[in-house]
Amino acid sequence: MALLFNEGRPVVRLRAFRAIDDPKTCERFIEGHAHVLTAIGVKKVTSSKNDWMYNPASFVLIVESLDGEKVYGGVRIHAAGGSEPLPIEQATGAMDARIYDLVYDYALHGTGEGCGLWNSREIAGYGIGSIFLTRAGAAISTQIGIKSLFALCAPYTVKLAESVGYRIDTSVGNNGTFYYPKLDLLATVMIMRNLDTLTEADQENRAAIFSLRNNSNIVRIETLRNKEIEIHYQIDIPHLDRWDLDEVIKNLQHTSADLKVDHRSLNIL
Repeated sequence: MALLFNEGRPVVRLRAFRAIDDPKTCERFIEGHAHVLTAIGVKKVTSSKNDWMYNPASFVLIVESLDGEKVYGGVRIHAAGGSEPLPIEQATGAMDARIYDLVYDYALHGTGEGCGLWNSREIAGYGIGSIFLTRAGAAISTQIGIKSLFALCAPYTVKLAESVGYRIDTSVGNNGTFYYPKLDLLATVMIMRNLDTLTEADQENRAAIFSLRNNSNIVRIETLRNKEIEIHYQIDIPHLDRWDLDEVIKNLQHTSADLKVDHRSLNIL
């Protein structure tokens, strides 16, 4: 169905699920994300590989029409210890192997990554591909049980990420930056360390995320730069009785233990 409007506001549903539980919607996510990447001249990035569909530690937030037939955006939360390394490890590990140690240290206590954030042109400017999916990702992470979140951010999203509670980690790359997904694009490694308390988020975002945690199935009128959108939140993740983070942590692979890389000799940038 076409994008619905209510009193001039777009109307969408923002829904959470585990990737392996809904392959059909995963395919729609992949198609929409690939279209957006192609539009900016990026044909393939590591985080857009399709293996995450089959990763039992991959969770999805999808923005879709109310009948589920049309997808307008999304983001994924990957918990470390699944069937593949985190996308940030796949993206930057060959440039700086220290990323493996960094992720592993956090993963011992439960960590993940927010990745694959995108929105379609139809919904551009309403905050779907920026603040509202970012908040929702932080909100559902406590359902998953993880204590921290990694992200690989483009320069124009760094300040937004900081407002939600992420901080730049300068221990890898060139003070936290890499050229990715191609040589003329810069990406910054960021970590949200206090997912449960959100102590580093600003007051507005902290309140909004806690509100979503307390009211995960709610209709809200959200506003960004005087533009309103009606979002039907359905972010209780189904079938979490089948999910055991402790078992996932037991499966952690410390990749860097098998690497004979002197990161001081790497030409990172």
